[in-house]
Amino acid sequence: MLTAADEYLIHQTPHTFDTVGTSDRNFYDRYFFNGYRKDGGVFFALAFGTYPNLGIMDCAFSVIADGKTERFVRASRTLGADRMNMRVGPISIEVLEPLKRVRIRVEKNEWGISADLTMTARSLPSEEPHFFRRDHVNNVAMDYTRFTQHVTWTGTLTVDGTTFDLGQDTWWGCRDHSWGVRGVGGRDPRGVPSDATPQFFWNWAPLNFDDLCVLYTVSEQADGTRWHEAGAILTPYPEATETHVAVDHALTFTKGTRHISAATIRLTPRQGETTEVTFQPLYHFLMQGVGYGHPKWGHGMWVGPDEVDGGHYNLAAENPLAHMHVQTVSLVTAGQRQGVGVFEHIVLGPHQKYGFVGMNDGAK
Repeated sequence: MLTAADEYLIHQTPHTFDTVGTSDRNFYDRYFFNGYRKDGGVFFALAFGTYPNLGIMDCAFSVIADGKTERFVRASRTLGADRMNMRVGPISIEVLEPLKRVRIRVEKNEWGISADLTMTARSLPSEEPHFFRRDHVNNVAMDYTRFTQHVTWTGTLTVDGTTFDLGQDTWWGCRDHSWGVRGVGGRDPRGVPSDATPQFFWNWAPLNFDDLCVLYTVSEQADGTRWHEAGAILTPYPEATETHVAVDHALTFTKGTRHISAATIRLTPRQGETTEVTFQPLYHFLMQGVGYGHPKWGHGMWVGPDEVDGGHYNLAAENPLAHMHVQTVSLVTAGQRQGVGVFEHIVLGPHQKYGFVGMNDGAK
């Protein structure tokens, strides 16, 4: 079926754009955005994805405005043929200038969250090394591309009757766009079940300083062997340069949890000195609020042909071990530089370096 996307000279297969180039049920194409006031005191995030072989488009927008409560609105609908129609319920995305400016709108709804926000690129988009991983029976579990970009925000954000004018303060953040094959849409058992304890160690930290941006990411096996890593130091526009770096980490976890209480990362270029960045965590943003790992509203889960929902988390009341996937909003220091960003982490299963031995035992 022809759609608006078929007007452009960008086809990758002999078919119209309503058909993707792989029949794998787990093919996805997703935006992620976050933003925060320069002091870290207010934070928002949006996940917006399509799942063409499942016939679903879904999204969620979530905000922490007081450091205590995470509020969210989420929506899901039947995808249909036109993937360029990026509106689900009250949430929509408009690409104003590719790789430079994107507009996000959240219309007024019963959950008290609304927004009209425009993202402008601070840095070049940094394409990370391709992700590829097989499962225990040699099926492809991950096969995707992702880029990350540091951004600034303007516009307005309203939460429970309080409106923030993002033009009056400096609001930074980041966005990523990833697409390919990755587990979506609920459990997808293939072949013989594994008798090993599930294991996934994931770090991702995009950081903003006045005169530079930092990207760090690491994925490791239980013994610390890395199956994916990337690092970059970027200068903002108009210079817009990118230097790739080797990365390392030293993390401290809050007792009884798998959430960090402190962190240090090291960024080492091929030539020049190592940059060491330390983190002062402020609070943990629960990624279930934007769909990651949610048992009902997870990405690509069928909840109905046109559904909208919302709610909130009392951060102090939530069990940290029920929320293994978080973005820890943090003030960061690199030498004399002061900045802000997130340390996203999932530590599931054993990891020798940090003393985790079971599925979700907390730090000692």
